[in-house]
Amino acid sequence: MVLLTFCLGASLTACAQKTPPPAAAVATFNQMFKNVEELQWEKEKNGEWEAEFEQNEVEMSANFSADGKWMETETEIKFAELPAPVQAALKGKKVKETAKIQKSDGTTVYEAEVKRKDMIFDASGNLLSEGKD
Repeated sequence: MVLLTFCLGASLTACAQKTPPPAAAVATFNQMFKNVEELQWEKEKNGEWEAEFEQNEVEMSANFSADGKWMETETEIKFAELPAPVQAALKGKKVKETAKIQKSDGTTVYEAEVKRKDMIFDASGNLLSEGKD
């Protein structure tokens, strides 16, 4: 019985442990973001590392490659903060969340969650992509 309890405890502990993010990604994150709260790292399916956190009471996330290259930063914003053409493109839709996404190539896009799908727009209100949340 003791052996069974020990094995069960060891397996639960192993499941609870996550792979830590690469040091290069953490170093770049620490250079870019200060005074963050509730930081959590997660490895994405595409191999990137995502840091989810709060900064100045705003929910954010930032993605990095394993070698520490910054890929993008997503910042939660209010619907009213979307560019007017994006707001117009979403007229009549029930929007759950909105965000501004700054990409490493210098572009900025806007995300709106509608019916558990993420809709990505450029500043002119053109739909660039739509996919599951």
